[in-house]
Amino acid sequence: MMIRLLAVLALLMTLIPPQVQAHALEPGYLEIQALQGEVHSLFWRKPDVKGRPMDMDVLLPETCDPRSPPTPRFDGAAWVSRWTAHCDGGLVGRQITIEGLNRTNTDVLVRFQGTSGPGFTKRLTPDQPSFTLPEDPTAWQVLADYIALGTDHILSGFDHLLFVFALLLLIHDWRRLVGAITAFTLAHSITLAAASLGWLRVPAPPVEAVIALSIVFLAVELSKRRDGTLRLSERWPWLVSFSFGLLHGLGFAGALRDIGLPEGDLLMALLGFNLGVEIGQLAFVATVLVFAALVTRAAPTMGTQLRQSDGLLNTVLAYSIGSIAAFWAFERVAGFIL
Repeated sequence: MMIRLLAVLALLMTLIPPQVQAHALEPGYLEIQALQGEVHSLFWRKPDVKGRPMDMDVLLPETCDPRSPPTPRFDGAAWVSRWTAHCDGGLVGRQITIEGLNRTNTDVLVRFQGTSGPGFTKRLTPDQPSFTLPEDPTAWQVLADYIALGTDHILSGFDHLLFVFALLLLIHDWRRLVGAITAFTLAHSITLAAASLGWLRVPAPPVEAVIALSIVFLAVELSKRRDGTLRLSERWPWLVSFSFGLLHGLGFAGALRDIGLPEGDLLMALLGFNLGVEIGQLAFVATVLVFAALVTRAAPTMGTQLRQSDGLLNTVLAYSIGSIAAFWAFERVAGFIL
């Protein structure tokens, strides 16, 4: 009965306007490469906001010339700048600031690579828009920062969450549910790794469109569910989850490519991002289950209503979820066709 009551939270999710982006995370990315002497090569990428660059910029220490990047150019997805700066005494032990980050709701990933030794990765947030470059960075810092990025991505990716949520609505047996979530995790881990390492290349726009269609499929399954009969997603939940999980993994890989992967710590960053996705996914499922338990205790009659798989509430939920996913699908298809 608890799983059926998850529909209450699903109803709240369906109130999200279709215009909301499926992926809210669009972080900035700053890469600093130490060259010979005190010269540094810098690459700065900041998100696009309605055709203009996000109002934030790099501010290097006063010992650097220049301290800020040149006018950025649009590369089709974000605003990028490349330049060379001379910093007296180098950058180690000096403070780097993302000016204006405190006025946004995004993050910035900073990647520093010296002339020797391991690189350094730091995640900056609106609450922490600056940092001091340490002398001895570790791979564990890379892992921690990419775990945070992976968690942020899954928790702000409404399409991925809606897919997982639809599974919770469809699958009432806890064993089948565990199998479905495990299959989904395994599948998206495979394609995330393969695409991030360059072994698999698939254009991002069609992938995002099919991800939306995967939610439409589950919404159809939910709308046609009847007492005493099992739909395909209920009979073979692990197969459905694994198949669509492969697609969702490609979507995660696209986000990871946008963020950027450090060449020196590529595997550690990939592991961290994947762990972050799993942490966020499990946190979402746990939150839903706790919420369902509270609703069960407060409104026991809701379970009786939701047990009617062909009832009005089930139909409203199915069509609401399907409508939002269909809107995303049409929007994404139009984006690469028109």
